[in-house]
Amino acid sequence: MMAVHNSRARTILVVGASGATGRELVEQLLERGNFVRIIVRSTSYLPDNIKNHDKLMVTEASLLDLSEREMGELVKECDAVASCLGHNMTFKGMFGAPRRLVTDATRRLCKAIRDHKPEKPVKFVLMNSSGNSNRDINEQISFAQKCVIGLIRTLVPPHADNENAADYLRTEVGQNDSEIEWVVVRPDSLTNESDITEFELHASPIRSAIFNSGKVSRINVGCFMADLIEDDEIWRQWQGQMPVIYSRETDTGQMKIY
Repeated sequence: MMAVHNSRARTILVVGASGATGRELVEQLLERGNFVRIIVRSTSYLPDNIKNHDKLMVTEASLLDLSEREMGELVKECDAVASCLGHNMTFKGMFGAPRRLVTDATRRLCKAIRDHKPEKPVKFVLMNSSGNSNRDINEQISFAQKCVIGLIRTLVPPHADNENAADYLRTEVGQNDSEIEWVVVRPDSLTNESDITEFELHASPIRSAIFNSGKVSRINVGCFMADLIEDDEIWRQWQGQMPVIYSRETDTGQMKIY
């Protein structure tokens, strides 16, 4: 089923917008006529067609340094919040502060949403990882993968941060919150492509994230996140879940498939 985009322009806050996937999401949201707010430390990583867009509002700051009032103003009247935050794959990015970037940002953004008591639930879309299990359901994971993930959880702080951020939405926000609805998007190994291609979605991984990972392009991840925000039917299909996204290995020329 092809996604049908609603005609109403939305206001969306995107954090992690200067990252490779965040830029794809922001560009697609703007192309679809939405108003986008972003928080970035610097605009130097943004292409001109994004940072000069008349529907983009930029806040240059470190997200976790914002006050509660500043955070509240940024989420005020937003239809959705999307997080593409991650840790830089450098020694400092993986082992330096802030170790709980994704979790702390998720918690603070949710608090800011609740403080403003929205008239209808705000959509929260969190980009995560296929290596993180959805503990709301009984996902089948081999003993060997469990052992490797256990080591990664102990030795690589960004993985534990991703797990804790998703767990916050699962356990603290839950399935029946009147102010926040959520979806955690779990891409497998990310690649860089210039065009949207077919992709597929699964409630749980269909291959091992450690021993037999699949691939998905960043532009496809951005497309799916934008579809979740814009299309209420797709949102209802995945609300409160952690879909895994793969690019189709044989592209038949269609843009995407659900």
